[in-house]
Amino acid sequence: MSEYTAPAQGLDAVEVPEPGAVTIVVPTFNESANVRRLLHQITESVPARLPCEVLFVDDSTDDTPEVVREAARDCPFPVAVLHREEPVGGLGGAVVEGLRAATSEWIVVMDGDCQHPPSLVPELVATGERANAGLVVASRYVEGGSRAGLAGGYRVAVSRGATWLAKALFPRRLHGISDPMSGFFAVRRSAVTADVLKPLGYKILLELAVRSRPRQVAEVPFVFRDRFAGESKSTAREGFRFLRHLAGLRTASPVARMVGFGLIGASGFVPNLVGLWALTVLGMHYLPAEILANQFGVAWNFLLIEQLLFRDRRAHRRWWDRLGRFALLANADLLLRIPLIALLVGRFGMGALPATALALVMTFVLRFVGTEALVYLPRRRGSRARRAV
Repeated sequence: MSEYTAPAQGLDAVEVPEPGAVTIVVPTFNESANVRRLLHQITESVPARLPCEVLFVDDSTDDTPEVVREAARDCPFPVAVLHREEPVGGLGGAVVEGLRAATSEWIVVMDGDCQHPPSLVPELVATGERANAGLVVASRYVEGGSRAGLAGGYRVAVSRGATWLAKALFPRRLHGISDPMSGFFAVRRSAVTADVLKPLGYKILLELAVRSRPRQVAEVPFVFRDRFAGESKSTAREGFRFLRHLAGLRTASPVARMVGFGLIGASGFVPNLVGLWALTVLGMHYLPAEILANQFGVAWNFLLIEQLLFRDRRAHRRWWDRLGRFALLANADLLLRIPLIALLVGRFGMGALPATALALVMTFVLRFVGTEALVYLPRRRGSRARRAV
């Protein structure tokens, strides 16, 4: 359950401060060593040029909220903290909460580790006003920008690779955005619908651009600074979450999801056919061997589609319900597939392995439609209400 806490300067404990020209949203996770310096930098560079308020959306397990409250006493602008007990969606989810809570027309999102210069906040907003843009990205990859704060060649390579992969997968949505991995940007509150965002990890700009991209986008160069204190949150685990996020975004449309379903199904050939080969080598007849081998493919496919295709629909049913329905569909498929395999083997003289592979391909569309409709579509509220009556 989420709650607001606010500094002792008259802020309501359950509301964001009165609207200002810009709301600066800072997602934090254990950044207690950085927030004092960040607020000092904002104080030095932003309020004189642009009225502002700051909202920390905090997922910390340390004393970051308390440090923010104490440091806020010396700030000439309103500061509030929204602490989340459950960090749903990671740092990206924290940003979405900030977008929902912000009251200003312009919202600037920046990290809490002092790698994003607050002095650029007024320029981001001014550029958006001049260009009539809904989104203004602070980019490391336009003239005048730099990724100097990325420590070491490994992080540079990972950042460049992630940028290339994202732009290759979404060439239209990311057109005009040279740095989709940036965590520093300004967005008009009226240009984005927070409810359509489904972040996973910390690449919220990518999520926003793909799912809710404003028509007009502008960029401002910035120099990525060294982290002031603490450790980077860019871990191997976050890297895997980023790949899952990319897969989820890419398969958001039904056509793309069908393609993904087909690729996953194709990968399921391996455990299925290996199991079939092993069982037939052991002397089992190919028909019961196929029934048993099919379970290897079922388990493999279920694990992959859960993580890559239907992550955002898993809340509609419990995991055992989803697994049971998926397994039932996959095995019911055998009622069609086994006679087809028998026909291909007995009538056309095909071997068991190629006949099985061909039958899997032929029943693909039926399996996809059944999986979407019976496993991952939300239950109908009306039917539940009728049952309750």
